[in-house]
Amino acid sequence: MPRTPDGPPPPPSVQRLRMHYTKRGRLRFTSHRDFQRAFERALRRAAVPMAYSAGFSPHPKVSYAGAAPTGIASEAEYLEIGLAERCDPQRLRAELDAALPDGLDVLEIVETPPPPPNVKAASLADLLEASVWEVRLPGVERAAAERAVEAFLAADRAEVSRMTKNGLRTFDARAAVVRVTVGSDQSEVGQQDRADEVPGGGAEGSEAPRCAILQVVVRHVTPAVRPDDVLAGLASIGALTPPTTPAVTRLAQGPLNESAGTVSDPLAPDRDAAGAR
Repeated sequence: MPRTPDGPPPPPSVQRLRMHYTKRGRLRFTSHRDFQRAFERALRRAAVPMAYSAGFSPHPKVSYAGAAPTGIASEAEYLEIGLAERCDPQRLRAELDAALPDGLDVLEIVETPPPPPNVKAASLADLLEASVWEVRLPGVERAAAERAVEAFLAADRAEVSRMTKNGLRTFDARAAVVRVTVGSDQSEVGQQDRADEVPGGGAEGSEAPRCAILQVVVRHVTPAVRPDDVLAGLASIGALTPPTTPAVTRLAQGPLNESAGTVSDPLAPDRDAAGAR
């Protein structure tokens, strides 16, 4: 006969909330596990009435989805939590933002309404179909980046290798790339991150160094194709070898419009539903 924990089961979730947060500055070097620990501490500090799983080792109902790799900044991280008591999303946003370290900034929390009867709710992970990455290449001329991107997009495949927890794995980085654009203008997103890495990046009046900027739309596939995989493909096919470490920021992630090559806001349906109530 299976064992069951003593005592009553934990209370069920009565409210689902989805959270949009950032990973900025030096906090981009935190691993996903580090963030999980920091976030669960913030939940306790803010006295959030979390719903818990059943079993001998209950844990708070938090669903993480599409976390950015360690070392990469992000303006578009998302997670979902289940609460045992209803809370005001705006008040909770302020309390969690105050409880988290600077750089892990909670931008928005929206309530996810229950689905209609006999309809399965779309998971947050299902909505995160693609990401938009900004890749800054200090010391690279725009024309050189354009030539490499043209060669990469014209290729049928771009096989790259990466060490995973299951050993060295080789896969195609080209198929997941929906669109790449090349620019060289300064961007307001992630300026502090770049000032840490680009010589003279924060000095007023200094001459801006050569810096090509790629904006890459990447479809979420298995195995995941990361920005460094795309850069490896650009190096092997387009001979693009930046002299210094690129600075990468995720600008967006969400539903993918295949024909337009754009990524939309994953919280928009919940926000619209809340406005309609």
